[in-house]
Amino acid sequence: MKAMVLCSGGVDSTTCLGMAVDKYGAENVIALSIYYGQKHTKEIECAKKVTQHYQVEHLSLDLEKIFQYSDCSLLSHSDKEIPQESYASQIEKTNGTPVSTYVPFRNGLFLSSAASIALSKGCEVIYYGAHSDDAAGSAYPDCSDAFNRAINDAIYIGSGKQLKVEAPFIARTKAEVVKIGLDLHVPYEYTWSCYEGNEKPCGVCGTCIDRAKAFAANGVKDPALSF
Repeated sequence: MKAMVLCSGGVDSTTCLGMAVDKYGAENVIALSIYYGQKHTKEIECAKKVTQHYQVEHLSLDLEKIFQYSDCSLLSHSDKEIPQESYASQIEKTNGTPVSTYVPFRNGLFLSSAASIALSKGCEVIYYGAHSDDAAGSAYPDCSDAFNRAINDAIYIGSGKQLKVEAPFIARTKAEVVKIGLDLHVPYEYTWSCYEGNEKPCGVCGTCIDRAKAFAANGVKDPALSF
């Protein structure tokens, strides 16, 4: 059985990759990294390091033009500032709508595109790293359990029942994701999560805050901060 893993170079997707390699073997795993016009390419660069570490086939896809009409603060053409506060603080101000770093239907587009490539490459399952913390308060609705079930049904039916989607962390917190990764010796020192593309993580954007809390909850220092 072959698996495709959506690999951004961040903590969650890298943990997914580690799980897939552990389960299927590196020779049966393909990583797919997607560029979507984000403000920096640090995560993509990290994805290359991660895939080299695991010695898996690494594919890339450019979907930048699809998001040209979005003013999401993560995108290079946007003038919006990336919020320097936790997701919880951001959610309090959104009244149930997604946070400003939500890229419109990103996971839907990523998974649909991945499905076409996965089928062409003989894969039977796609892994992606959505987890419960990102879905909380509808911050990222395309990380929710309801979305995952719907997209899995669509891809399974649309592929002639040849391909499934799995989000192994959909009911887990980021701290639990890190715990799984630590047990699998995932190379977190190669990963990048910060929304800014500076030499070092900013430490104040939502994803930096969540990452720090996840490692702290496991009683370990973030390996990426040691390099």
